[in-house]
Amino acid sequence: MELKDLETKIDELIQMCDELERKQAVMHSDQEKWAQDRTRLLEKNELAKNKVEAMIMRLKSLEY
Repeated sequence: MELKDLETKIDELIQMCDELERKQAVMHSDQEKWAQDRTRLLEKNELAKNKVEAMIMRLKSLEY
């Protein structure tokens, strides 16, 4: 009976390891996507900042 219990526990651990590996792969993929999204958003933010600064400069030049 003990051997069968050990086999069952080992099978459960193997299944758990497989599930954890799948979850880790998904998390890694998500992390890469978020890093790409962050880079894209930083670039868009910089572009918007530059446009606003250009508008401010144009407005200032109209004042004089």
